[in-house]
Amino acid sequence: MQIKIVLLLLIFQLLIGCTTLSYYAQSVHGQLDLIGKRQPIEALLATSEISDKLHQRLQRVLKMRDFASNQLGLPDNASYRSYADLGRSAMVWSVVATPEFSVQPKQWCYLVVGCAAYRGYFSQQQAEAFAVGLSDEGLDVVVEAVPAYSTLGWFDDPIPNTVINWSEPHLAGLVFHELAHQKLYFKGDSQFNEAFAMAVERLGVEQWMAAQNDREGFTHWREQEMREEAFIQLLLQSRQRLEVLFAQPIAISEMRMAKAAEFERLRAEYAQLKQRWNGYAGFDHWFERKLNNARLASVATYRRLLPGLLALYAQSNSDLASFYHACAALAKLTPEIRSQQIEQLIQPVAGGIVGVVSK
Repeated sequence: MQIKIVLLLLIFQLLIGCTTLSYYAQSVHGQLDLIGKRQPIEALLATSEISDKLHQRLQRVLKMRDFASNQLGLPDNASYRSYADLGRSAMVWSVVATPEFSVQPKQWCYLVVGCAAYRGYFSQQQAEAFAVGLSDEGLDVVVEAVPAYSTLGWFDDPIPNTVINWSEPHLAGLVFHELAHQKLYFKGDSQFNEAFAMAVERLGVEQWMAAQNDREGFTHWREQEMREEAFIQLLLQSRQRLEVLFAQPIAISEMRMAKAAEFERLRAEYAQLKQRWNGYAGFDHWFERKLNNARLASVATYRRLLPGLLALYAQSNSDLASFYHACAALAKLTPEIRSQQIEQLIQPVAGGIVGVVSK
């Protein structure tokens, strides 16, 4: 595994400049550190050196991992069969940026995975320093803590301490999501890749929870999913209104005032949503930081195509193998045409959209 990283770094030294090399160097060092902290879960379970709680959680991870390959058709390899205590609260920190008057995220291109709408750092300090530089250029910027990520099968990814105490459906979803990236990944198309992984996550968790015969847990998970979907739709509607606003030929000062008013509208709409939820405050943390275009762009990367992909799953007779085949058939399309075709699967309904079409 280390040989792969060293070879990549040597290639980067030949092809890229010093600034970019510095970025790749921190990526290499971070990945080496992660590899060094991996421990096989089976070996950990055979010792008495871990707590009973961690022992139980790791046992569940292995069951989720087997379920992913045996029932969901996801890759059967060594990923997520090891555990790594990183000693920090996030695996990496992701930087997303947009122009002041655009909801389209800035793209960064990499030699291995193509272009993406984010730039990741193993150091929070480095991520925030990079974000400051982008902000000084006049961009809207956000730094997000990322609890886990996939190396797309290049390495045997571990389950990190950053997620081990998540609720069972969220932990299972993480495993399914990251393995989905190994199942299918279109170079340079962040929106499709993340929406595909989100679709597999949601469908996989639904099947996992049903297999556990935990009716109460399943009901609670579905309730949480419905709240999250309503909240995400609120954010995407705000993003759409901003997209329309930014296309208007108006003065910069007027544009800034209208942009600020839109974010105030978003806060007000969330307050109304909370009232319908009898005061449920599970998304209050989203408003503790400054609202900007970059935060909405980040949401869109993961969620914009999700309803269309869920519709494609329904069209595939609700069969995961057929769904994977249908998604893989989109490989020859450009990201723009691919997105258009997926979005056309979404049926408009009164008051919103639905991601299900008749079979």
